[in-house]
Amino acid sequence: MQAIIFRQGRQVAVETLPDPEPGPGEALIAVRASGICHTDIEILRGNYGASAFPLVPGHEYAGEVVALGADVDAFSVGDLVVVDPNIGCGDCPGCRAGRVNLCENLGAYGVTRNGGFAELCVVRSDALVRATGMDPALAALAELMGCVLNGLSPLAGHHVDRALVFGAGPIGMLMGIALHQRGAEVAMVDLDESRLAMAAEFGLGALPQGSAELDRLRRGCDLAVDATGVPAVAAGLPGYAANGGNVLYFGVCPPAARIEISPFEIFRRQLSLFGTHSLNRNIAEALEVIQACGPGLGRLITHRLPLPEIAGVFRAGTPKGAMKVLMA
Repeated sequence: MQAIIFRQGRQVAVETLPDPEPGPGEALIAVRASGICHTDIEILRGNYGASAFPLVPGHEYAGEVVALGADVDAFSVGDLVVVDPNIGCGDCPGCRAGRVNLCENLGAYGVTRNGGFAELCVVRSDALVRATGMDPALAALAELMGCVLNGLSPLAGHHVDRALVFGAGPIGMLMGIALHQRGAEVAMVDLDESRLAMAAEFGLGALPQGSAELDRLRRGCDLAVDATGVPAVAAGLPGYAANGGNVLYFGVCPPAARIEISPFEIFRRQLSLFGTHSLNRNIAEALEVIQACGPGLGRLITHRLPLPEIAGVFRAGTPKGAMKVLMA
């Protein structure tokens, strides 16, 4: 089979590997769609995961079951499935509490085990979720949508009529769309005019960073979300939350970054600040939300490229104007 391989020293290659075979409790899937994530870039740079190379990257993917190992009876050859990439140890406090995303020894397909930028991939059957009848490219968005839904999970019981999302990239846009589906009035903030135009197409508000319209929303939102990973943006979030409002640190800031927050302001204005990590066994729910959005969600996918061209994207960077880039 052909696969993209990350090697030490930020090397990216397309190589021919032996076809993998499923063992007991595993399935072999033919990958039909696999998305590039910023996390993949950080893995290549050695800034995420175990940095154990060589590695086949890709943790946002869907495929067709082509073979089953022993003791697998929940799936059949021909099933379209989505991979839930997170692999918990099963023993730590996070796993015992049902929060695999907080596993102290967290692994993941495409991060610590070979993932979806290959023609074939072996996956544990308990990490698969059916996506019957879906476009594989849309199904491959389920990992992102799972992260979004986990991001919104702390808001249970909180009132959100107006939300502000900084960062109109693919996952920020999905965050805005999910909030809009829940009935919130959502405004997206970005520097990129084409992304703001897409936000408007999805029925979301579109505000340029630094605009007077954005400034008028200070202390006016039930929820302010950072989906940029830019520390300066994260630092300013509380200023947009209304009294009694919520602040979500959803973007991935550099680990060493620090921001200044006033404890008195949090106390006096009764703000709720929280962060969320990854997804947590919610692929099935994510697929339901994607199907409810309809095929128009596919506008987020601006590039569907063959495997060799995906390797070129890892080497040269995301094409100008791209949103979601998939191997498909």
